Amino acid sequence: QVRLVESGGGLVQAGGSLRLSCAASGSSLRIDAMGWYRQAPGKQRDLVAAITSGGSTDYADSVKGRFTISRDNAKNTVHLQMNSLKSEDTAVYYCKATVASMGPFRDYWGRGTQVTVSS
Repeated sequence: QVRLVESGGGLVQAGGSLRLSCAASGSSLRIDAMGWYRQAPGKQRDLVAAITSGGSTDYADSVKGRFTISRDNAKNTVHLQMNSLKSEDTAVYYCKATVASMGPFRDYWGRGTQVTVSS
């Protein structure tokens, strides 16, 4: 069974930084793309940043220049360094990974971690 567990959320003042981490676990994992999404109250879940197994990245326009996604393939982890945080970054952040474990590739989601930016 594949599990994604996020960590690193919390409360921070505007202009501050947080680093989110997500660790994938399971049997015989093969991980393709990994990414971070966020969902604010009353809004849809949107892509924040994504990274392929080869290291290519993609960012939402609203976070370009402030957030950096990275991954450690040996440890099956993905990170999101968030700098210059704004109140509009407040949301639940979810990790998503495309994983094959004893079967075909499919998408898995973590349970989310709350990020709150106070102005």
